[in-house]
Amino acid sequence: MATVQLHSVIKRYDGAPVVDAVSLSVRDGEFLTLLGPSGCGKTTCLRMVAGFVTPDAGSVHIGGEDVTQVPAHRRNTGMVFQQYALFPHLTVAQNLAFGLRVRKLPGKEIKRRATEALDRVRLSGYADRYPDQLSGGQKQRVALARALVINPRVLLLDEPLGALDQKLREELQAEIKRIQREVGITTIFVTHDQSEALSLSDRIVVMRQGGISQIGSPQELYDRPVDRYVASFIGKINLVAVTAGALGTDGRLRVQSRQTAEPFDVDLAGGAAPAPGEPLLLALRPERIQIGAGLPNRVQGRVELATYAGDGWYLEVRTQASEPLIVRTSGRAAPAAGDTVTLGWHHSDAVLLRDEAAT
Repeated sequence: MATVQLHSVIKRYDGAPVVDAVSLSVRDGEFLTLLGPSGCGKTTCLRMVAGFVTPDAGSVHIGGEDVTQVPAHRRNTGMVFQQYALFPHLTVAQNLAFGLRVRKLPGKEIKRRATEALDRVRLSGYADRYPDQLSGGQKQRVALARALVINPRVLLLDEPLGALDQKLREELQAEIKRIQREVGITTIFVTHDQSEALSLSDRIVVMRQGGISQIGSPQELYDRPVDRYVASFIGKINLVAVTAGALGTDGRLRVQSRQTAEPFDVDLAGGAAPAPGEPLLLALRPERIQIGAGLPNRVQGRVELATYAGDGWYLEVRTQASEPLIVRTSGRAAPAAGDTVTLGWHHSDAVLLRDEAAT
């Protein structure tokens, strides 16, 4: 069952659409992330769900009810902002109690819920502190607790970790995921950070210029991107310009490098085979490339740069068949700059994409 639905929503500013006919369903209890660069429309979509922005066309539904014209305070959503938005003159407990007092809950119930919410975000003992007595991570936990304490139908998170350092971001990512699983609340999360989206989400919506490029699980988007934009936005990717050749009886397509005519074989992931001669991009993740002979697709190159990455190395390898290939190796040892290496990959390790720039 879908908890949240957007039906062909459009929002314009100064006549230009920032969200252009977006339709989207968020499943009950799902953690869904809106991912994309600044200006792609992801925050506007979130604010339309919250009720802070009214669409110019289309509709917003929560729990099967059309809430397009329902004010924000009557939508039963909880919102967490990047800049916390805590009341500086109220204690932590008073910040949590604010929304409950507006709802006219009895004092005992307010205290019970506030205590439970602070326990959930692991801030027991902080009830009497003021926001300026908290660290950035603690403030964001309070903001999360304040959103949850009202028992919302939907939790909305607008880049809540953007102001934190990397280590604290990772800690709070784990906390958000733990709490969301424990509570089972439908959650919509907005971020431009791909690693954040991959680690937290059940599904990811990749947005571009007010529309949706692809929706899928983190693994689907990473392993099977539908176009160059998604492939480049989700993780590191090598894109080799190739031309489609013949389709074999084994379901593999022969392609050739446009630079050297060197042949490679690729498993087709379903759908119609491209026409012979069609320009394509062979998309290959750095960690899928192996060093050494013996693999069905092979190319030789020279290491131009080796960068240590803690648990392995990133190599930049110049080949004749493509632009420099980025290779991710594991282990402590790696070829040095200037070494000649043979790179290889399996038929199923690459994905073929249309080369829109060449058509």
